[in-house]
Amino acid sequence: MHLLKDRGFQHPVASEITPQGLWLGRREWLQRTALAGSGLAAMASRDAMAQVTPPGRLAKLPGIKSGVAGAMVMDKATAYADVTGYNNFYEFGTDKADPARTAGSLKTRPWTVTVEGEVRKPGVFGIEDLLKLSPMEERIYRMRCVEGWSMVIPWIGYSLAELIKRVEPTGNAKFVQFVTLADKAQMPGVRSGVLDWPYVEGLRMDEAMHPLTLLAFGLYGEVMPNQNGAPVRLVTPWKYGFKSAKSIVKIRFVDKQPVSSWERANVQEYGFYSNVNPQVDHPRWSQASERRIGEDGLFAKKRPTLMFNGYEAQVGQLYAGMDLKKFY
Repeated sequence: MHLLKDRGFQHPVASEITPQGLWLGRREWLQRTALAGSGLAAMASRDAMAQVTPPGRLAKLPGIKSGVAGAMVMDKATAYADVTGYNNFYEFGTDKADPARTAGSLKTRPWTVTVEGEVRKPGVFGIEDLLKLSPMEERIYRMRCVEGWSMVIPWIGYSLAELIKRVEPTGNAKFVQFVTLADKAQMPGVRSGVLDWPYVEGLRMDEAMHPLTLLAFGLYGEVMPNQNGAPVRLVTPWKYGFKSAKSIVKIRFVDKQPVSSWERANVQEYGFYSNVNPQVDHPRWSQASERRIGEDGLFAKKRPTLMFNGYEAQVGQLYAGMDLKKFY
């Protein structure tokens, strides 16, 4: 079994974090049936996810390394219903419940991701190609929203570095830009002027290559629900959630720092790096504490926010010598 290791720490297996009864029950259920809920398509093959739309539990992802975790998280996993029902995905509406209600219109087959720019092997990858590119792992990461709430989510995917190595970036590739789908026919929120569509995000090359940076295709052992960024999204657990682009259609390697969507919308409030930092407040609220979704409802006691969302030992060296109040 492959476990990520950082500075002498061995990450816990997933069964140590999710309650064992729930964990074993879900595994047994997945063995009995590949699909649940009405209107879900059958698996196309062992190597490809089916076309799926919410609501309902989804098909199991093929080829997952069972029990693999990618972070030192000893927190209780957030309930599936909260992870899939409380979302920021403005392409489907600005209310937290909108994505789960409206994202059924998203068609995830066929789906391609174009890789271009400063790479020796540019190309167009079908989702089936991406699914087979590297073994799947289950990684349990904290997720911290810039709005002050958090979750603990068991993601399914592999390190983005696996894709990056295959396309062979040139020496001019300093940043990676991610462009997401913006289709008014499928995404009602794109008809609004909330942001300048399509949604764009970016990482510095060393951030993109870090083992914790995940190209995710599912969560809780199942294919990614539409409202969570199907069929493929980014997960950077030490950054605020909006840095993790959903429903990616293009990955571009560039020599200059790209301007991300929220940075373009309001540079005074949202910087390019967007690392979780309890010492740097948002101009309109403190970032020193957070509310964990699912804990005693809206009136749950807040917990202290951890530097880099608790991943300082793993990623802190990426920012050595930087003024993190300036490069927020």
